[in-house]
Amino acid sequence: MSSGDVWVVLAAAALVVLAGLFSAADAALGSFSRARADELSGEGRAGSKRLRLLLEDPLPYLNTALLLRLLCEISAIVIVTLEIDEVVDGSWASPVLAIAVMVVVSFVAVGVGPRTLGRQHSERVALTSSGPLIFVTGVLGPLPKLLIMLGNALTPGRGFREGPFSTETELRELVDLAEASALIESGERRMIHSVFELGDTTAREVMVPRNDVVYIEQHKNLRQTMSLFLRSGYSRIPVIDDNLDHIVGMAYFKDVVRRDFEAPDVELTQHVSEVMRPVHWVPESKPVDALLTELQARRQHIAVVVDEYGGTAGLITIEDLLEEIVGEITDEYDQDEIEVEPLAEDAFRVSSRYPVDDLDELFGFPVEEEDVDSVGGLMAKHLGRVPIPGSAVEAHGLRFEAEDATGRRNKISTVLIRRTLAAPMRSERSSERQDRAHDRAQRERPERSEGLDRAAAPEVAARE
Repeated sequence: MSSGDVWVVLAAAALVVLAGLFSAADAALGSFSRARADELSGEGRAGSKRLRLLLEDPLPYLNTALLLRLLCEISAIVIVTLEIDEVVDGSWASPVLAIAVMVVVSFVAVGVGPRTLGRQHSERVALTSSGPLIFVTGVLGPLPKLLIMLGNALTPGRGFREGPFSTETELRELVDLAEASALIESGERRMIHSVFELGDTTAREVMVPRNDVVYIEQHKNLRQTMSLFLRSGYSRIPVIDDNLDHIVGMAYFKDVVRRDFEAPDVELTQHVSEVMRPVHWVPESKPVDALLTELQARRQHIAVVVDEYGGTAGLITIEDLLEEIVGEITDEYDQDEIEVEPLAEDAFRVSSRYPVDDLDELFGFPVEEEDVDSVGGLMAKHLGRVPIPGSAVEAHGLRFEAEDATGRRNKISTVLIRRTLAAPMRSERSSERQDRAHDRAQRERPERSEGLDRAAAPEVAARE
C-alpha cells in the first residue's frame, strides 16, 4: 500500500469520526431541555450562553448536524469503496466487500456508539457542540432549509416545514421509557399522558351532567338559598327562571353569607336574584385545555355548558378539569362506600349506588323501576330533581331518605330505606334470600360497641 493509499484511508477514518461527532451532537441536543440549559447558564458553565441561544430555535441547528453527518458518512463510504476497488482490481467482490465494511463501521462508529455517548453525556456534548453548530449553520445559510423544502416537495402529503422531528406519539413513548428506567414514577407518567389528552377532550366529557345539577329558582329568598347551600354542600348554585334551560345567574355562598351578615333583617325579603352573579357560557364541544386557560384568565371557577341547540347540558368547574390531570379529588369528609348496613327490622342503610334489583334480597318482595338502576337514581326520578341530604320519597311500599353527601361533587353517598306498608306475602324462596342478605350484611358490618348497636333503633324512630 502506497503512502497515498494511507492518506486516503486516514481521510475516510477522519470522516467517520466527524460523522460520529455530529451524530452524538444530534442525540444530545435533540433531548436537551431548555430548563437545564438555564440552570447551566446560572452555574456559569462555559458554552452555556451559546447553548441557550441554540435551544431557543433548535431545529435549524439539528438540520445542520443531520446534513453534515450524512455528508461525512457518505463521503467516507465513497472513498472506501474506491480504495477497495483498486485493491481488488475491479472484481465483483469489491462492492460487496465495501458494503460489508461500511455497514459495520457506520452502524458502530456513527450510529450506536456516538448516539449512546451523546445521551449518556448530554451536558458535556451539548455545551461543546453548540458553538461549532451555530458557526456552521451561519456559514451554510439557507441550504438545510432548501433541502427540507425539496424533500417535502417530493414527499406525498403536507410534510414538515422544519424537518421530520418528534411527534406526540414519540414523546409519549419517551415518557413510557422514562418510567421503565425508573426516572419518573408511574403517577407522574399518568399525569403527563393526561396533559397530552387534554386537547382531545371536550367539555361534554368531563362536565357535571344536567340531571345532576342542583339549582334554585330566582324568586327564593336568602334564607331558603342559605338552607340549600348548607344541605347540598355546594358553594355555587345556578339560579333559574322557569326551567334549567333558562339560567339567569349564579349564586355564590360567600355572597349570600356576606349579605346576611351585613343585613340580617333582609334574609326573608331579599331574593337570590339580587345577589347572583353573571353566568359564563361555554359550548360542549370546547376543548378542555382551551377551557382551562379561559377560566384562569377570567378568574372564574364555574361555567354553564350548553348544547348545540342552546339548552343547558351541564356545569363544569376548574376542579373537573384538574381531575383530568391529577385524578379524583376527595376531601377529609369522604367516607368509604357502605354496601348494606342493617339498622333495625326492615330498615337498612345502603349506598346510593345499590342496585334496585337487589332490594328484594333485603325486603323480600321485588322492586321494579324502569329507566333507573340504582337507589339514588330511583330517588331522583320520583323527586324530579337531584336528591340532597334530607330528601325523602316513598315508593313501592318503602321510604327512601337521602343521608350524607360525599366527594367533591357532593353526591349522595348513603340512603336510609325502611318499610312503610305491609309487605306482600313472601314466598319461601324470597324469605331465604332475605335471610341470607341479612346474614351477609351482619358479617360485613363494621365492628361496633353494644351501646352503638342499641342506639341504631332510636335513631330510626327519631327519623320516622
